[in-house]
Amino acid sequence: MATTQNITTSYAGKAAKGYLTAALLGGDTLASGTIDIRDNIQYKEVIQIISSDANLIKPGTCDFDATGTLTTSEVVIEPKEIQVNLEVCSKNFRNQWQSLELNGINSKLPQTFGQFILEHVVLKTAAAMETAIWSGTTAGDIPFDGFEVLANANGDVVDVAKAGVTAANVTTELSRVFDAIPTTIKGKQDLYIYTPTDIFFKYVQSLGGFGAVDSSPSTTGLDGKYSTWYGGQQELNFLGAKVRHCPGMTSTDMIATTKSNMIFGTSLFSDMNRSEIIDLGPINGSQNSRVILRGSAAVALGIGSEIVLYS
Repeated sequence: MATTQNITTSYAGKAAKGYLTAALLGGDTLASGTIDIRDNIQYKEVIQIISSDANLIKPGTCDFDATGTLTTSEVVIEPKEIQVNLEVCSKNFRNQWQSLELNGINSKLPQTFGQFILEHVVLKTAAAMETAIWSGTTAGDIPFDGFEVLANANGDVVDVAKAGVTAANVTTELSRVFDAIPTTIKGKQDLYIYTPTDIFFKYVQSLGGFGAVDSSPSTTGLDGKYSTWYGGQQELNFLGAKVRHCPGMTSTDMIATTKSNMIFGTSLFSDMNRSEIIDLGPINGSQNSRVILRGSAAVALGIGSEIVLYS
């Protein structure tokens, strides 16, 4: 049975071209390269984590005297399979905007509409993956626990109680997160404060002079540009930590750690960027076409004691 299609149209011949679809969240986290992406995981990957105690270095002597203790632990990441299966019938579009591309009752799905469906599937999957990476659960359509769920369940993670974030207090709340970051990773080049859309733009707003900064009156923003200073391309920082916009995060939460502690795994990363459309006419004589996307994904946390969760 074909996928249910609810068709609403204002077909007006040649003048009606193109399609509109609701704006979708982009897969910003994966595209940004701000987490550790590991592919070619066919089943599971065991990640070794090595740490040492404070006795590793001691004053020099003439003899060999073993120093310190090395501790090895493991993090296991097991990607879960996902799929998209759509089936559409070309008959349903003969009287729609695509009719000029359909030559008779034996025509296959119009090429432009097929391309539109493929793009829609890829964008929709990217949006769902973005959310799953941060706040997904094993009971979801993409069945793995996201970073926030894993951090909440990890007793080694440093917890900071959240508060209502506004443009006036966002720097205060970012300071609370930064102060909780262990000294072992402060100053690291790959240190990030991962923020949801709401908190990220509260920070942008405060830098534009529309919120009290450090209890001072509002200013005119960076370079006196008010809200026009931010063009969407600048990399934001806070006390040396990069501030990253992650649309899939819970709107009130933040996470601070290094990129290497945030691990994403898949069987093959290119799987997440590929889909195909199959014309079933030559196969079974029907007027249907199928859109298929398959892949796998999961996330894992590295060293819990080097992760700050603002939640």
